[in-house]
Amino acid sequence: MPHQTHTITITTNGPSLTEFTRETANWIGTQAITAGLLTLFCRHTSASLLIQENAAPEVQDDLIAAFQRFAPEGPHYLHDSEGPDDMPAHIKAALTQTHLSIPVVDGRLALGTWQGIYLFEHRRQAHQRQIVMHLTGD
Repeated sequence: MPHQTHTITITTNGPSLTEFTRETANWIGTQAITAGLLTLFCRHTSASLLIQENAAPEVQDDLIAAFQRFAPEGPHYLHDSEGPDDMPAHIKAALTQTHLSIPVVDGRLALGTWQGIYLFEHRRQAHQRQIVMHLTGD
């Protein structure tokens, strides 16, 4: 069974959801695999991956606000060596996921109509985040 890998880098500028569905779909379209499984893996512990609605930007704003309420910054964390947003970022990443699996059917991602693939940045400063794509199938 063939395997293909690819890594993309996403630049972030503070807490945000950055959609990368199009880049992922474009890469899938260049592969000879028409039926299989795509695994996406975020190589970081203070950012995560989500499949979320991509039609209403208010969904993204509400998610960011909800996670900030759930894991607020403050002096109540033991781990703060990288700043006051460090431990809250780890908590947010632990509650989401660092990997996703998406079926590939007829050479296309099997996402629903309103689903998009997002990198969820949990830190305040700018970062370069790497996402590894692994496609396997026939």
